[in-house]
Amino acid sequence: MAQLIYSAIASLDGYIEDADGKFEWAAPDEEVHGFVNDLERSVGTNLYGRRIYETMVFWETASTADEPAVFADFAQIWQAADKVVYSRTLQTPSSARTRIEREFDPVEVRRLKESSSRDLSIGGPELAGQAIAAGLVDEIRLFLHPVAVGGGKPALAKDLRVQLELLEERRFASGVVYLRYKVIN
Repeated sequence: MAQLIYSAIASLDGYIEDADGKFEWAAPDEEVHGFVNDLERSVGTNLYGRRIYETMVFWETASTADEPAVFADFAQIWQAADKVVYSRTLQTPSSARTRIEREFDPVEVRRLKESSSRDLSIGGPELAGQAIAAGLVDEIRLFLHPVAVGGGKPALAKDLRVQLELLEERRFASGVVYLRYKVIN
């Protein structure tokens, strides 16, 4: 059975975007980006909420000509994965290998995990919170950046209580810290 993994890049105080909706402070350097790419290679399907999908769809047509190799590598990884977008408002996908579902269905996600030969990732704290609450998420991976933004959108949904076991940690030269946790159900 495939694993369902929630990954997020967050500020040290736990936000994926600041109070103005900005997240440029979270842009990974080449070392972190390469590490993320290696993690993402095992993912066959990305589950997204509408907002995170609209951010990530950039990778469908990203110009990689003048960018570092890790940039082009991530674009290829992202384009090769299937995508499921949960949205009540999005009418058509803006990327290949993408389907839209109107509601998050834990039974269907469990079936997808059971039938997949490759891992699944889930993006967006609200959607991930639903999946964690339903007992579907196997791992939480956080990349904490050495910045405090004082408020914004939290990396983990509010009112979510979950027991975690630390599996791995890594420090990068930029000050980013990677934490990998197993979700204890």
